[in-house]
Amino acid sequence: MIWIGFGLSLVVLLGLARFSIWGAMFLGALVLGIFSLPLAEVLGVLAQVFGDLGVVALALAVGFIPLIGAALEKGGWFGPLLALIPGGRRTVFAAVPALFGLLPIPGGALLSAPILEQTGGGTPEERAAANVWFRHVLLFFYPMASPLMVGAKLAGLDLWTIIPYQIPWALLSAGLGGIFLLGPFRGPKPTRGTKPTWRSLFPVGVLLLAPVLDFLLKKWTSLPAPEVATFAALGASFLLSVYGVRLRDLPSLLRAAAPWRFSLIVAGMFLYLGVFQASGLPTRLAGLDLPLLGVVVGLGILMGVATGRQQAAVSVVIPLYLAAKGGLHPLGFSVIYQTSYLGYLLSPLHPCLTVSAQYAGTTLGAVWRRLLRPSLVLLASAIVAGLFLL
Repeated sequence: MIWIGFGLSLVVLLGLARFSIWGAMFLGALVLGIFSLPLAEVLGVLAQVFGDLGVVALALAVGFIPLIGAALEKGGWFGPLLALIPGGRRTVFAAVPALFGLLPIPGGALLSAPILEQTGGGTPEERAAANVWFRHVLLFFYPMASPLMVGAKLAGLDLWTIIPYQIPWALLSAGLGGIFLLGPFRGPKPTRGTKPTWRSLFPVGVLLLAPVLDFLLKKWTSLPAPEVATFAALGASFLLSVYGVRLRDLPSLLRAAAPWRFSLIVAGMFLYLGVFQASGLPTRLAGLDLPLLGVVVGLGILMGVATGRQQAAVSVVIPLYLAAKGGLHPLGFSVIYQTSYLGYLLSPLHPCLTVSAQYAGTTLGAVWRRLLRPSLVLLASAIVAGLFLL
């Protein structure tokens, strides 16, 4: 019955996450709990998750992220930010999506797409592919990236310990993008007559405040849970981001960003993990002779493609790995992170992919073909690394 429940919970996750990932996580946990635990224990896991200060602080912290992006957009800070970008077309096509990627708004590639279209060069599918690929390069190691924060918590690893192991993957991804995607964009960028001013530094300060404050609070203060530092850091960044936003616009900004959805995703992930651990599945899985690399790569990509959410992939793959091995080194974490990322990147449910193709006036298939070669090289690199590290 436990195996049936586990299988059905994965079906629920794959089937419903495209509509509501937090709803799929909660329902998947409930299905697994019904088949493996008494009701009292399921309720006990629920109480334990929502009574864990670290989980609650992380869930609330993640809710600030879409609010920061929406506030900067509402305040008109994107124009000054773009004035800082030097160089020609290729620099614009790499830097603009990467900078806007630090504002993880669902479908946020639509913010950089108009700038790339105005910059010109290449075909529509080439412009859309560059927008999608480079949007996620800095998120490999940006400490406030939701999948990274949540993945570290799930794996029981310190976030700042993981970061150095993620940087080589970001460099590899940027290099692959330069080789396969930036060729059509040679030449100077169109001049706009906009010069950098002090206003250009404000959005940069907003984006850098959170990771810097998070690091300092964790290093120099004694907090009941490290996630409290993350909550305080992102809260401070949000308070700074609303400078220039009228008070009467805050309710509409809140409705548009819908931060509760992101907070509920985190809560649902830890609820599923709690039920998974209480069900006895870790012990049973540890006794199986599973091809671990195949599970990590295959399930990571499958969950990413099927849900269009990297968080859904890491929330399943990491517990499975921990069940088999008992622990996870940051090097192994980096491999799991890359495979789940690739599934998410190429998913037709990935909002950045779909809006980029639509805005450029091309098809998903045409954009996929442009993304396929760098994706296959990145996947091959992750598999080779996994042979030695997992």
